[in-house]
Amino acid sequence: MQRLTLHSGIPDELRGSIVALGNFDGFHLGHQAVVSRAVARGHHERRPVVVATFDPHPVHYFKPDLPAFQLTSLDQREDLFAHAGADAMLVFEFGPELAATSAEDFVAMLGTRVGAAGLVTGEDFTFGRGRSGNAGTLRALGEAHGIAAEAVHSVEIDGAPVSSSRIRAALVGGDPGTATHLLSRPFAVRGAVERGDQRGRTLGYPTANLGLGDYQRPKYGIYAVRVTLPDGTEHAGVASVGVRPTFDPPVELLEAFLFDWTGDLYGQTSEVALHHYLRPEAKFDSVEALRAAMDGDQARARDLLGAPAPR
Repeated sequence: MQRLTLHSGIPDELRGSIVALGNFDGFHLGHQAVVSRAVARGHHERRPVVVATFDPHPVHYFKPDLPAFQLTSLDQREDLFAHAGADAMLVFEFGPELAATSAEDFVAMLGTRVGAAGLVTGEDFTFGRGRSGNAGTLRALGEAHGIAAEAVHSVEIDGAPVSSSRIRAALVGGDPGTATHLLSRPFAVRGAVERGDQRGRTLGYPTANLGLGDYQRPKYGIYAVRVTLPDGTEHAGVASVGVRPTFDPPVELLEAFLFDWTGDLYGQTSEVALHHYLRPEAKFDSVEALRAAMDGDQARARDLLGAPAPR
């Protein structure tokens, strides 16, 4: 899987590709349908498949003060696109130049600089200066530039289209199960493990601490999780997402305790997937009360995840 930019150029072997085009943040079931169609076309036409995404998200560019809302990092998207069968990920840097590019010039660039032979988008895709282009515009402009463009219908679940906004609402509402249903996998935060104040270690719960960065904040609280380590192994655990109200000063963190595992993860990239919401975060009057609650959280998380009782 290659990661490309316009600045780095498109290798000759990837020109003439079928390009799946969209933001694809979250890579939910609707996004998967777009990329799946591009992969099918690429296989049928014997062409490579490139998934093109934007970074930063255009909304971040136009509204930089908005709270974080990212569902996947670029690294996560790259892995997901590879698993879906794409040959490369093309990252469009969204800045003043791209924001000012007209719809027609954008399509022309897809033909000349990217070398796209075909385009696949969702039916709600918009592009070009002032969002002047849509799926119909793309089809017409593509035809003028010798690029066969098509749009894939949205995927519906429970009578409504699958969308990133639905997933964000589920996470904010403490409903990771619905988010999983719409994503086809649990929402997961990936990042380097940070060195904390080691309070968890003194409580008998040493944790791997990750900053939330640009990720959508799920409802603060305690979650049953599965943690993927750099060696690819997966471990059941329990995690706190929030500001640790029992301790001062408040620090926003994702703190994951891995069941039946010991080792040093500082500085290593790990991924914490949220499976079940257990309870809201709370302020406890004593360390003993906090430890008792953590014991209960661990027992419930083990039960939900099918993890054996502690040895």
